[in-house]
Amino acid sequence: MTKIILSAALALLFCACQSPAESENSSIHTTSATMDHTAAKSAIETLLFAYRDALNAADVPEILALYTQDGVFMPTGAPTSQGQEQVKGAYEFVFSNIRLNIEFFVDEIVVNGDYAFARTISRGTTLIHATGETVAEENRELFVLKQEQGSWKIARYMFNKMK
Repeated sequence: MTKIILSAALALLFCACQSPAESENSSIHTTSATMDHTAAKSAIETLLFAYRDALNAADVPEILALYTQDGVFMPTGAPTSQGQEQVKGAYEFVFSNIRLNIEFFVDEIVVNGDYAFARTISRGTTLIHATGETVAEENRELFVLKQEQGSWKIARYMFNKMK
């Protein structure tokens, strides 16, 4: 019992001896980190919606600008594409076959330093060029993002059908 009381007294003494400046700096650091996280999440949302817009416009150059140089695209039922040239070819193939009209819904964004991941759902329609048929489109997506030179980019992207 005496050891517990002595430990508690030492802990209180240690806290009381902390200078106000140290306590204030700790609070400022926490607030700054929170603001940085909020700014990062906002920038990532902007990136995700720019990607949605580029998909809907079938704009391959804009999509490539959103990827890192070594970006990886892992679509359902198709080979993995790595690097700008392969990713370009994959999207050109996709858009030669379909036209998307989708909306993104962000489920989660987690930031850890220069990396982040985002989970989204996309819903809308797909026009199949070969048949002229428009069908419902609904996917789950996972993005791994990397901050490069102050901008967030898609480093890895995969999706699968929900139905």
